[in-house]
Amino acid sequence: MSKSYLELIAETDQFPYDDDQTVEANAFRDGLYKLLWEDEDGQYPIGFVRVWVIDELSKTPQDIRGDMRLNTADRTVMLFYTPKTEQERTRVVTGLTAYWREKGIFKSLKGWRNELWPVYDRKGGLVFSVERAAMGLFGTTRYGVHMVAYVEHPTAPYGIKIWVPKRAANKSTFPGMLDNTVAGGLMTGEDPFECIIREADEEASLPDALVRGSAEWVGNVTYIYITEAEHVGEDGYIYPECQWVYDLKLPADVVPQPKDGEVEEFRLCDVDEIKRDLRAGKYKPNCALVLINFFIRRGILTEANESELAAIQARMHRELPFPGPHQKDWPGSVTKQAAKATIG
Repeated sequence: MSKSYLELIAETDQFPYDDDQTVEANAFRDGLYKLLWEDEDGQYPIGFVRVWVIDELSKTPQDIRGDMRLNTADRTVMLFYTPKTEQERTRVVTGLTAYWREKGIFKSLKGWRNELWPVYDRKGGLVFSVERAAMGLFGTTRYGVHMVAYVEHPTAPYGIKIWVPKRAANKSTFPGMLDNTVAGGLMTGEDPFECIIREADEEASLPDALVRGSAEWVGNVTYIYITEAEHVGEDGYIYPECQWVYDLKLPADVVPQPKDGEVEEFRLCDVDEIKRDLRAGKYKPNCALVLINFFIRRGILTEANESELAAIQARMHRELPFPGPHQKDWPGSVTKQAAKATIG
């Protein structure tokens, strides 16, 4: 079955909007707790925690979990608030998630990567860091980078071809699906541009100097994904995500090559091939979103040929409910790019 572009966006931006009051949407909300943080101005949410994670938190010994304030009436939870420093809080988070991993409680922790990802407060500070594989347990905002590398090709449709990787069959998430040329997660303290340079080397063997001199930051995309067991190993975890997006025009004689085992192969595809594979559902969902964003920016998708363009654009620039550098007025300014990033 051929999928529309809006359907592809909806496969990435899955969390119900406030005006969705269907039985299914309300039942989904009923299975959530908000993870709260607190400063001198009061409490505010920083994540979504599923009810089964709350159950495991309640069973976990306090000396492992730390203090917890659970409000079942308001469906809120506070965690990791007793330690005074970010480093101490991160140690508690790591100890808790490592305990769950050792006990085999959550399948997602089998993909432990030894990568710490950031969680921010609303004043621009770092609350704590979380092992990448455990982010979904707390539903905090995830940050990453995506890059579309293309070559000018005068005889191809729209005058370009794009380098498309196929994910390795043994990857723990979305094995065998098509991807963006380069993509990766943003670790604590990492600059988005430095991250895309690192990932370009690790995934595609692209030289530092080439990427540093030619990659162009073209904005951010934001959405809220809900995990599916088929692709991630477990259903129902919430991934609010912000991706820094880059374009890279490559010389015709530069050919990306797999390096770290995460990519099986690269193919140079024209726009019509990519459209066909998008509609066939062959792309990792958020990579489909980034490619559709590329098509819009390049004038391939327009109001003249896509009646749902406005809805597509709105849903790839969703307002996220938690603080961080995806916000236009966020005071943290991890990088100059973060400060300039918009979600509109």
